[in-house]
Amino acid sequence: MKKEWQILRPDACAVEKLARILKCHPAIAAILVNRNIVSPEDASNFLSASLNHLSPPFSIKDMDAAVHRILKAIKSNEKVLIFGDYDVDGITATTILLEFFRSVGADVSYYIPHRITEGYGLQSSHIINCALSKKISLIITVDCGSGSHDAVKAANAAGIDVIITDHHIMPDALPPAVAVINPMRHDCSSGFDNLAGVGVAFCLLICLRKQLRNENFWKNRQEPNLKSICDLVALGTMADMVPLINDNRILAKTGLDIISSSPRPGIKALLGVCGINKRAVNSDDVVFGLAPRLNSAGRIDHASMAVELLTTKKMDHAGQIARSLNHMNRKRRTIENEMLAQIEDHLKINPSLLQKNTLVLAHQNWHLGILGIVASRVMKKYFCPVVLITTKDGIGKGSARSIPGVNLYDGLSACTGDLESFGGHSMAAGLKIKTEKMDRFELNFENFVSDITKPDDFIRKVYIDYELTFDDISEDLIDEIESLNPFGTGNREPLFMARDIMVVSSKIVGKNHRRMLLKQSGGNTGKTFHAIQFNVNTNITMKNGFDRIAFRLRWNRWNDRKTGQMVIEET
Repeated sequence: MKKEWQILRPDACAVEKLARILKCHPAIAAILVNRNIVSPEDASNFLSASLNHLSPPFSIKDMDAAVHRILKAIKSNEKVLIFGDYDVDGITATTILLEFFRSVGADVSYYIPHRITEGYGLQSSHIINCALSKKISLIITVDCGSGSHDAVKAANAAGIDVIITDHHIMPDALPPAVAVINPMRHDCSSGFDNLAGVGVAFCLLICLRKQLRNENFWKNRQEPNLKSICDLVALGTMADMVPLINDNRILAKTGLDIISSSPRPGIKALLGVCGINKRAVNSDDVVFGLAPRLNSAGRIDHASMAVELLTTKKMDHAGQIARSLNHMNRKRRTIENEMLAQIEDHLKINPSLLQKNTLVLAHQNWHLGILGIVASRVMKKYFCPVVLITTKDGIGKGSARSIPGVNLYDGLSACTGDLESFGGHSMAAGLKIKTEKMDRFELNFENFVSDITKPDDFIRKVYIDYELTFDDISEDLIDEIESLNPFGTGNREPLFMARDIMVVSSKIVGKNHRRMLLKQSGGNTGKTFHAIQFNVNTNITMKNGFDRIAFRLRWNRWNDRKTGQMVIEET
């Protein structure tokens, strides 16, 4: 795959000003400016993000209507059903509403559909099978519902009210619900467009708690501490890959602090099976450790297991569930690797497919719950929009992943005539299609992407934040880099460059990771640094040095000790 290094050149005056006022390393100031954080006030708020800086969510469209309908349900002891999605965002959103409603004494239950047998979102069948049988009078969706027009109509006909909370891109017509709380609504100017589903649910709780406070509801009972559920808000936010800026950054940072200092039993058990025993849990631990195991419940079995894990107060029960989820995650990895091997074999036999700007592949035996992960890995390897579809009885269900510059939702919208349904975001989406229309969809999707792109869009960009010499690197600098956490979409981990690097020593650790001791030619201090490069080709002879390296700087923590380490990303 072609890669192009781009050394970012932030405004020198802005960098100098931030470095002087914040008294930080010029590299840190440059990183902030690279992320469009230019004013000292914005930079200070970014570095010291706290719940005090959270934007008031009262302006979100339909929030008042939702709060007043929920208040009525609480006061009248109506039966309330929380209807969630089966991914980590939906699981955590379901859990925070469930815990809050239980704390106020509401008659509440929850339902998450089975990913394979029921599919995504609130459907008309759920009104009959789930709500009517339990005499539910109010359904609150989380992380879904924006496209559930038929289901909401069915609920209305049955005398059941629906409140939708969601963050997916909205169709032009709104479902006829009591309230549709989705910052992506065309008529919502609240500025909360980047929230995950759990973030939207959290905003609802902020507004609901305030209204209850105004009505003296907490006079004779304990008012819930919403900060304490930010661990779950952080989990859902980071797992859903929404931009970690502004309010999302505040929620993620606050939640990571809670996870690190006093994790709830379910999270503590999950950290244990992940082998994460350090005091400072970071975004990588969530995205690559906790989230995949929580997701494995919905992919392999049922997502209710994850809700049970997050709500249990018993450590032994949490341990049992966490071990089950860890086993499911191993099973998921096996299936994932088998699917990847099938795709690689297919592409070797059909190399012409890689000459196109998109990859649309289908198979009747692919696991629906794992399509999205595999699509993401294929997209990263071949750096083009990818759609993977599993077929059964004439119907295909698929997951799509995209590259920067290609909006998947727009692309699928352009192919509406080929699809039964679709939904999602600019970078990730799901779809349903009749098998006889797949060839036409493949052609139309390829044409759409080809029309809006140029060859340069399919070259992966390696963005260098700052060029460092080894003499520039210090423990203080690594501490300052850590203060920029949590890293993720919208706030990527800084990437540095250094030139003229000598390899003092090198050895392979694990199966294919290279541990090195590096030194820079011409340095004044002769500093050496430990470095690790993951997933190297061990068949290639190791060089004695590199003209340049792109690397990240981290603390490597082990047994209550920490040492500076470079993580080599590109050479």
